[in-house]
Amino acid sequence: MSRKKADKAERPRPGSQSARRRRLWATGLTIAVVAAGFVAYWAYRAAADLPGARLTDLGNAHIQMASDPHVPYNSEPPTSGPHLPYIAPWGIHTEPIVKELQVHNLEDGGVLVQYRCATPCPDLVAKLSEIVRRYETQVILAPYPGMRPRIALTAWTRLDAFDDFDEARIVRFIRAYRGIDHHKG
Repeated sequence: MSRKKADKAERPRPGSQSARRRRLWATGLTIAVVAAGFVAYWAYRAAADLPGARLTDLGNAHIQMASDPHVPYNSEPPTSGPHLPYIAPWGIHTEPIVKELQVHNLEDGGVLVQYRCATPCPDLVAKLSEIVRRYETQVILAPYPGMRPRIALTAWTRLDAFDDFDEARIVRFIRAYRGIDHHKG
């Protein structure tokens, strides 16, 4: 038998069940590859568009007291690391929250909105309070006198710091990170 005749004998007829199965399989594979491409693209875009700077995760070791020695935090305010075994109440605070307490709130999926005012700034505090009141849990507003910027937003391993009030930026940060639990293992 010639090579041409052998090739024809091996190929299924265009209308046969075997040919239909191959077309269906090829179509399904093409759709799966295209769908995987779309998912990969949107996952990349979502990760690339996350607000705030990403910082190294310093772990989640518990310490018994804020005065216990521990590794230094890698940001101001902190975004991960050693922390107390309990959390600060969610909501609006008028006094600063110790770093070791803040970090546990972040681990539990919280977002902290903190501010620094060289002189009293009731307008800024009122605007920030209005945003924080929208969330029953997992958001805290508190002063943070020692930081350089006027406003800092923190979540687990994330920090966004700036000087001018920007409601859209604050809300975007809260929506991106609020509720994501970071307990390991």
